[in-house]
Amino acid sequence: MKYFIIIFLSCIAVFTFSCQSSEETINPKRESISESVYASGLIKAKNQYQAFANANGIVQEIFVSEGDSVKIGSPILVIYNETARLNRENAELTRAFADRKANQSRLRELENNIENAENKWRNDSLLYERQRRLKEQGVGSAVDLEQRQLAFENSRNAYQSAKLIYQDVKREIEYNEKSAAKNLSISKALESDLVLKSEVNGRVYDLLKEKGEMVNAQTPLAVLGSADEFVLEMQVDEYDIVKVKHGQKIIVTMDSYRGETFEAVVSKINPLMNESSKSFLVEGVFVNAPPVLYPNLTLEANIVIEVKEDALILPRSFILNDAFVINAAGDTLPVKLGLKDLQKAEILEGIDETTSVIKPVK
Repeated sequence: MKYFIIIFLSCIAVFTFSCQSSEETINPKRESISESVYASGLIKAKNQYQAFANANGIVQEIFVSEGDSVKIGSPILVIYNETARLNRENAELTRAFADRKANQSRLRELENNIENAENKWRNDSLLYERQRRLKEQGVGSAVDLEQRQLAFENSRNAYQSAKLIYQDVKREIEYNEKSAAKNLSISKALESDLVLKSEVNGRVYDLLKEKGEMVNAQTPLAVLGSADEFVLEMQVDEYDIVKVKHGQKIIVTMDSYRGETFEAVVSKINPLMNESSKSFLVEGVFVNAPPVLYPNLTLEANIVIEVKEDALILPRSFILNDAFVINAAGDTLPVKLGLKDLQKAEILEGIDETTSVIKPVK
C-alpha cells in the first residue's frame, strides 16, 4: 500500500510537470510569519445595554432623544400607571394613621388608667392593712377583713392588667407604624419604577417606544451605553478558541474604514459556548481606535496567536494538501509545516532555501 501511494503521488507530479506549459517556480525564503484566528463581529459601546422598566402601563412622557448624553440616574421616560399611584396614596394614609404621634392620645389614656389603678391598689392596700390590724385587736369581723383583702387583690390585679394592656397597645402601635412605613416605602419604590433612569454615564443610542404606547416589564424601552468607549464583540469558532488568550493582538478591519487596519487586544473570553453557532464570544479593546465609531458596526478580525521571525516561508499555493511540494525535477517531496496564515506557511522540514519548487496545477 505504501509503495502504491508513492507511485500514485509520483504519477501526479509527473503529470502536473508535463502539463505545465510555463512552469512557475520559487525558492523558499526567510521572513517573518504570524498565525492568527479569524473572527467576525460587531462594535459595541462599553456597558451597552437594553433598558427595561419594572412596571406595566403607558409611556406618558419621554425626556430625551436619540444621541442625547445622560448621566447615571438621568430620567429617560415615565410610565403612567393609575394603580401604582393609588397604592402609594393609600400607603401614605395608612402611614399617617399608624404614626405614633397620632396615637399618643390612646397611650395617654392607658397611662391614666395605669395611674388610677395604681392609686386604687395602694388605697386598698392601706385599707386592708388597717383592717388586718383591727382584727388582731379584736375589732371588726372576719367578713370585713376578707372583703378588704378581696378588694386589695382585685385592685392589684387591675393595676397589673392595666400595665400589660399598655405594653400590648404600645407594641401594636410601634408595629403598625413600622409596617405602614415599610408599605409606603414599597409603594414609593414601585411608583419610582415607573420612571426609567439611566444606569450609565453615556449616550442614548435608541428609543424603542413612543409616547402613548403600552409597555410591560418584558418590553425593552431604550438602548444606552458609553459615549466614547467601545469594545469589539467577536465570535470565535470552537475549533480555534483554545488558541485565544487574554492580551493577544488583534488586527481589525471594518467596512466603514476600507483599506485601513486597526490594532486591538483581547480583553475578555466568555467561557460558555453558544450551542446554536458553536462559537465563543471574545471581547477586545482598541489600542488605536478609529476617530468615529457607532454601535453595531461590523468588523473582521484576526487574533494573532504567534509571531515568528526569520522563518523559512513558502506560499501555500505551492504546497499540495499542506503536506507535499514538487521540486524542479518533478519529484514530490513531503514537507512538515509550522505556522500558517492564509497566504503562506512555515517550512520546518523537507526542503531548504536552495530547493526550487514548482507551483502545482490545481
